[in-house]
Amino acid sequence: MLMIMSVNLSTVYGKRSATDVVLSALVPFIYLPYLASQNLEYVGPIDKSKREKIWWREWRDAILFAIVVASIVRTYTFEAYTIPTASMEKSLLIGDYLFVSKLAYGPKIPMTPLSFPFSHHSLPFTNNTVQSYLEWIQLPYTRLPGFGDVERNDVVVFNYPEGDTVDIAFQSNKSYNAMVREQAYQLKLRDDYMKKEPKSLSQYNELAKATINSSRKLTVRPVDKRENYIKRCVAIPGDKLVVDKGILYINDEIAYLPPDFQYNFFVLTEEFLNKNTMKSKYDINFQDLRKIPESPGYIIPLTLENYREVKKFPVIKEVTPFINKKEFSDPTNRIFPNIPSYNWTEDFFGPITIPEAGVAINLTLENLPLYKRLITIYEGNEVYVKEGKIYINDEETSTYTPRLNYYWMMGDNRHNSADSRFWGFVPEDHIVGKASFIWLSIDQEIGILDGAIRWSRMFTGIE
Repeated sequence: MLMIMSVNLSTVYGKRSATDVVLSALVPFIYLPYLASQNLEYVGPIDKSKREKIWWREWRDAILFAIVVASIVRTYTFEAYTIPTASMEKSLLIGDYLFVSKLAYGPKIPMTPLSFPFSHHSLPFTNNTVQSYLEWIQLPYTRLPGFGDVERNDVVVFNYPEGDTVDIAFQSNKSYNAMVREQAYQLKLRDDYMKKEPKSLSQYNELAKATINSSRKLTVRPVDKRENYIKRCVAIPGDKLVVDKGILYINDEIAYLPPDFQYNFFVLTEEFLNKNTMKSKYDINFQDLRKIPESPGYIIPLTLENYREVKKFPVIKEVTPFINKKEFSDPTNRIFPNIPSYNWTEDFFGPITIPEAGVAINLTLENLPLYKRLITIYEGNEVYVKEGKIYINDEETSTYTPRLNYYWMMGDNRHNSADSRFWGFVPEDHIVGKASFIWLSIDQEIGILDGAIRWSRMFTGIE
């Protein structure tokens, strides 16, 4: 719209050549002030009734109009998304095509408005190596009025919170912070092997950052250009969350269980399971049929219904829940807040309280890791500890009052979902919209003639 307005402005002052159109569309902040310095006369808009009809011009105008309308619809009302991973199985399946409502929570004004149409963060056909936006204009977070707020158990699309610094090769598959932790662990193993004096965790992290920054191709993305994730909002601001033995509790009560959520189960069998049989009988994806090396069994994600059915399968001897033990030691600290002093796992997590805008958080040295990224990255403050005291923006404090609301997102495929248990809170300025309905569903593991189109899922709502 800005480009069209700029071109029209130069046109009514007689600047109508191809060069004028290009300059006023692409660099209006330079070209329009230049025109303002000239002694120009207002001549009015082009009289289209007298203009010769040329096919390429009509096509150009039609395409431009379509781009403008589609961009407005995509930005402010509904946008189409595809489910690429199994993190929401079986509520949402790989190959589901769905519409996400921006109106549900109110559409965000684009924070990085200068961008190539219909692209997210990278230009098409560039293998994510050329960004599709310019950061010359950065607008503050603003959300237009919507139909409501994010509610518990909504299926929500949001910008990946840890997607600020990204390795081009990995994109959202592995965050920069995860890469640093893994590299730090490798450096520690190297020192152990060489019998060197071990360093502190912070020293290994700084060395890991230096190694990654010098050897990987990294990019930093603004909030609205980070990867889109889709999860279920299980906790809203002010909620207390605990995961105990894989069971989620919100405010000391067992949380809502989606109809088709999944857990991992250990399936004991002495025979190889046929992937086609497991697919047709229990709708288990080929990639989810994971054989345990040198063991007579598999780890398979199952719904409760499939759990009951699989137990009846003749070649299967035993089916037991797969729980990550509380005593599990993870050398790369995958689980939030990603430090050794918190020995949480996917199945033993919390308690943790979700921050609420305007409600003060009592800070201690013990809980500071839970909120440090919130205070620094999401809300732009400086935090450090000196002589056992916490300082925010050089002022000693024992509290912090967030200016944003925060949410806790988890996948329905509980053991196969990279969610808030790994990277923490989701700020409200990262919320994109609410998953509305599925308009097409294609099973990407089988052919069209074998029933790849899931007709029963088309034009269905999302629970």
